[in-house]
Amino acid sequence: TDPACPMEGMNQTQVTEFVLLGFSHGQPFLFALFLAIYLATLLGNSAILFLISLDPHLHSPMYFFLSHLSCLDLCYSSVTVPKILANALRPQATISYRGCLAQMFFLMWCAGAECALLAVMAYDRYAAVCQPLHYAQAMSRSACAMAAAGCWLWGLLDSAVHTLLATRLSFCGAAQLQHIFCDVPPLLGAACSDTRPNELALHVSSIFVGLSPFLLVIISYLCILATILGMPLATSRRKAFSTCSAHLLVVTLYFVAANLNYNRPSSGYSPAADTLVSTLYCIITPMLNPLIYSLCNQEVWGALRKVVRVSGTP
Repeated sequence: TDPACPMEGMNQTQVTEFVLLGFSHGQPFLFALFLAIYLATLLGNSAILFLISLDPHLHSPMYFFLSHLSCLDLCYSSVTVPKILANALRPQATISYRGCLAQMFFLMWCAGAECALLAVMAYDRYAAVCQPLHYAQAMSRSACAMAAAGCWLWGLLDSAVHTLLATRLSFCGAAQLQHIFCDVPPLLGAACSDTRPNELALHVSSIFVGLSPFLLVIISYLCILATILGMPLATSRRKAFSTCSAHLLVVTLYFVAANLNYNRPSSGYSPAADTLVSTLYCIITPMLNPLIYSLCNQEVWGALRKVVRVSGTP
């Protein structure tokens, strides 16, 4: 019997919903803030998808993977933000037990898929800069399709493991989550049963799903940097830097926030800080990704100018 729930057989009840305690203050402000973030995320990522589908110059492996990243970011926000908006207008923020598991499942799916996708995008830049003669063969249409499908499947398998383990958790008394949406860490914090299998799965996942892709990204960009510095022409170096800088910025922001979210210290970590890190990881980053790619990428700006000119033509 778990010490947190000494009368396990008597005190356990079938949980039907969770109370989300991250909404203690400032609901109208939260509603306005998250609505603005969600609209910006929808607009930015939809614009990226629209431009990539419309402009033939963007029909390359790099933008193929970028379109998948935009789809993931749209899913990320749509899994969490609509429910956050609904709860921000209610006297008490709640989510049903099944809704919580579903939200966690899709959130972890997106997280695992995006980690793998960012590693694939780093390899794409490595192949383009370091092995340009073999790039067309290495990143053929079939290879890109298989890589993208593998990323989605990788995230799905990781999410299925965490969700299956979460269904075995027990909760005693009032089921309360110190958060504004459902994720693995707050769910483990609210459980009164043994969470060691879940924690072990989370640590293993952090290594294989989080750390391994990040190391692949770092290795890819070290090779890219060495190749760029060896280029004779300044214009060639500038072009290579411009195509890689946006992706490197996205990767750094994403993996740092992810590491803080799923590998938090065991003590001295307040619920407010927990919510802030998770919000950065799951909600702010999907909004920033299209902005970063747009500001750092001249090809995207060129495609946007073409669309504006065509739409302005009588």
